[in-house]
Amino acid sequence: MKISLNLKSRFGILCVVFCALMLGFSHRADALALSIGDSHELGFVQNGWPSGDADRLVYLNHIIGMALNSKSKGDGQVYIRSSNSFGPLSQALWDGHVSGTGTTINLGAGGVYTYLFAKYDGPNYGSEVWYVGNLTGIITIPGTAGGVDLTGWTLFGVGGQGVPDGGTTVLLLGLAFGALGMARRHLKS
Repeated sequence: MKISLNLKSRFGILCVVFCALMLGFSHRADALALSIGDSHELGFVQNGWPSGDADRLVYLNHIIGMALNSKSKGDGQVYIRSSNSFGPLSQALWDGHVSGTGTTINLGAGGVYTYLFAKYDGPNYGSEVWYVGNLTGIITIPGTAGGVDLTGWTLFGVGGQGVPDGGTTVLLLGLAFGALGMARRHLKS
């Protein structure tokens, strides 16, 4: 039995293949590694002690309010803001924060967390702050900084967040189902 494909059938199959490839490449399999001073760095808190979650929120919001590439003192800390611009930044909120101690962090589908605050060795070094609002999936952070070990991290979000990654996923899913429907209709005839 020989199957003859006309132009419409070939287009439908091409659409299905294209959508499958787009869905297959939509997520990276490898983890993104953040580092001290990289393009995601928001700033640094010298010492950063005490370092409970409420203290981390105060330190983070201080850095958010600073001008690019500046240094200031306040709350018993020395703050250094990186020269990386992320556009207008919203204040971090206590609600929805997540804390941990490992170097591998799952940000999920994106849109939930905006800032990552990592504390290194109690009062002996300081705290690194990264902007992660444009990242998704698994990331890793350094296990040591300034010769001292990571003691813990906290992810913070901002207010007014919607459903994470809703638009892109719905669009790709709709395209895939549309292409499958077209392919099915043309392959049946």
